[in-house]
Amino acid sequence: MKRHFENEITYLKDAVLRLGSEVEEALSTAVSAAIGGNVEIAAKVIEHDNVIDQEEIRIEEECLKILALHQPMAGDLRYVIALLKMNNELERIGDLAANIAERALNLAEAPLIPADKFDFESMVNETRNMFRSALNSLVGQNSQMAAAVIRKDDEIDAMHSANFHKISRLIPAHPELSDYYLSILSVSRSLERIADCATNICEDVIYLEQGRIVRHTKNLLS
Repeated sequence: MKRHFENEITYLKDAVLRLGSEVEEALSTAVSAAIGGNVEIAAKVIEHDNVIDQEEIRIEEECLKILALHQPMAGDLRYVIALLKMNNELERIGDLAANIAERALNLAEAPLIPADKFDFESMVNETRNMFRSALNSLVGQNSQMAAAVIRKDDEIDAMHSANFHKISRLIPAHPELSDYYLSILSVSRSLERIADCATNICEDVIYLEQGRIVRHTKNLLS
């Protein structure tokens, strides 16, 4: 029975990692579509979101089956619960990637676009790095890497806040560009939420490895 349980746990972890890779690709593609105004690849991200949703459901069902059949204890229970929570965060990031792709369609169809386009490339790079590091911390079960990702979240929050205040000034000054700026603000908000999801994944990695709950307690990170 123990060997069967271990095999199911290994399969479950591999499934979560595969989903993570799919979501990472969706995010990268959606961001590229938003920056480059590529309608075709944006539509593919939106269409593929249903596949990610179905995979999330399948992994959740597997987690619940393991909990019901094996009734794991202590560290094993913590492991399954952590993977279940990470699975949910990955699905949420997939949804946010689809949101960015939808904004890419809006940006491509915007009747007016400023000559000096809004630059959020640094925010994009930092958010993607956070998500990639979050996945790597899960693969390596590395709580120190996870803690480093969590500490980066404030930087993304600050970037989104700066974007919000900048756009709040630009819209009254250029009302004819409102559609463009509102779509950009939506992209910024989605990136900020993706960073939050990456942070949540890393909090679960720390819980998985150390049994510590560090939500709302960043001062306890080490």
